Parts: sequence; C-alpha cells; structure tokens
Amino acid sequence: MTMDVFLALTAFAFVSSITPGPNNLMLMASGANFGLRRTGPHMLGVALGFSLMVVLVGVGLAELFQRVPAAHTALKIVSVLYLGWLAWKIARAAPPREGAAGGRPFTFLQAAAFQWVNPKAWAMALTAVTVYAGGDLNTILAVAAVFGAVNLPSITVWVMLGRQMRRFLTSPQRLAAFNWTMAALLIGSLYPVLWP
Repeated sequence: MTMDVFLALTAFAFVSSITPGPNNLMLMASGANFGLRRTGPHMLGVALGFSLMVVLVGVGLAELFQRVPAAHTALKIVSVLYLGWLAWKIARAAPPREGAAGGRPFTFLQAAAFQWVNPKAWAMALTAVTVYAGGDLNTILAVAAVFGAVNLPSITVWVMLGRQMRRFLTSPQRLAAFNWTMAALLIGSLYPVLWP
C-alpha cells in the first residue's frame, strides 16, 4: 500500500467512524446512561468487531452477496428489525440511578455481533474492501488495522459527548427526552438503507 493510498484510507476510516450512525448514537446514549467505564466493553466490541468484519468481508462475504443477492436483502431486513428493537430499548432506558435494576450497557460480544446487522458498518466495510484492499490478504489486514486504530478514538468522542450530557440529564423527563431523541435518530439512520 502506497503512502497516498494509506492516507486516503485513514481519512476515509476517520470520516466514516466519527460521523453519526447506529454505533455512535448507541454509544452516545450508553455514555449518557452508564458512563465511560461501563461503556468500555461496548466500545471495544465495536472497534474490534468491525475490524474483524472488514477482514471477513474482504475474504469472501462481498463475493457471496454478488452471487446471492437475496442474502443481502435478507440481511437488510434483519438489520432494520433489529435496529428498530434497539431503538425501542434506548427509548425506554432507565435513568442512571436505576441502571442496575433497569438496564445495562452492551457487552463486548453484543457490540461485536451488532456490526453484522449494522447497515452503516456494512457500507463502510464493503467500501473499504472494494476501494482500498482489492483481493490481497495482506492489504485486507492492513485496512482492518487502520480501521481498528482510527475507530476506537473516534467512537470515544461519542461516549464522552454522552457522558458530558449526563450532567444535563439529571431529571427523568430530560433523560427520557434524550433517550427518545436518540432512538428517533437511530431509526432515522436507516434512511439510506430503506431508500438508497
């Protein structure tokens, strides 16, 4: 990989990782509801789960979608349904002081598995592999490593934003309004999937 390609890939990884999407909206809500420490496994699951996704997409899933378009359609339907369920869970999240009784942040494995039904993650992985990796395994691994290095600091910004908002979300009414807004934005992030 040349330096020009590396810099372009890094810029793509940064822009696609820092912009709003299902992961970042859920991480912001988790930061507001649970704080940075308790959201840590969720963050690591996103960063490492997405890097693994890039490797597996590069190795063969993109080819499967070209050969069996119905598999892509089925994944899209599952993604929309799952994100709808997650939006409902976010909207009804308990206040932080009730967190132990009424909710908990995503675990590492839940966040890693979520990448497979996240439409933005699929778009990012397919684009990264197609544009920057080609079919070479070493280049695919390099692309995954770049995303791993860029993604974690980028998503940390969203958790910290949520955590900072926590001080303004001290009343149950404001927290409920925040959670319902995050849920609505999560549903809104499906727009490119439903109406490409």
